[in-house]
Amino acid sequence: MDLYKAIQDLYAEKEKLERVIASLEELQRSAGSLPMLPKPVKRRGRKSMNANERQEVSERMRKYWASRRTSGNSTEKTTRAEPES
Repeated sequence: MDLYKAIQDLYAEKEKLERVIASLEELQRSAGSLPMLPKPVKRRGRKSMNANERQEVSERMRKYWASRRTSGNSTEKTTRAEPES
């Protein structure tokens, strides 16, 4: 294979690629930048609840604490013995 011929082919391909890149860059410049989309508003903090959701949470917690009280009464809590001095 002729080395000189291979180098010439590569230079020709390089020039062709540079022309294509230049035309694409020109298209990008003429199209302008994309319109800026507004950023979505991020909510901070806790989600506020409506009256129905508050009522559901209240009932759920009332049942939870009632079950805790009944299960707490049936099993005695163990206390730690204080170390002797």
